[in-house]
Amino acid sequence: MKTERITHAFDPVFDSESRVLVLGTMPSPKSRELGFYYSHPRNRFWPVMAKIFGEEIPKSPEEKADFCLRHKIALWDVLKECDIEGASDSSIKNAVPNNVSIILKNADIQAIFCTGTTAAKLYKKFIEPETKIPAIALPSTSPANAKIKFDELAEEYKIILEYLK
Repeated sequence: MKTERITHAFDPVFDSESRVLVLGTMPSPKSRELGFYYSHPRNRFWPVMAKIFGEEIPKSPEEKADFCLRHKIALWDVLKECDIEGASDSSIKNAVPNNVSIILKNADIQAIFCTGTTAAKLYKKFIEPETKIPAIALPSTSPANAKIKFDELAEEYKIILEYLK
């Protein structure tokens, strides 16, 4: 697989009511094709979020954005652009971070979560020195992280609820 220069194509999802910021690394090729975060059919992000909030799994980009806003969740990615092979986070080079201060200045964010170790490492390297806000690393919901079972993922992601009270 060849390395491509990818520029993030989605706007962040947030409003002034957002209290939690969830950051992935960069949209996968399938998510870019389908036009929204975590849209690979085997990515477990939306099923996990639906489970912890006791709701149906949102399907369309509009339903997913509405789900986030109703639950005071801001959603974006750590990176604005990078060189990457397919969806392989481990292949990322020449990373340029997103400016998360856009969200932090316009919402009272109580906690920042990163979905996966690569997102957490990149956040710590590029964004935390700027924001001075440490992020909480959650396990990746990617199909590549098959070693962690769905119920374990949901249990880990429940921590988000503590910051929404």
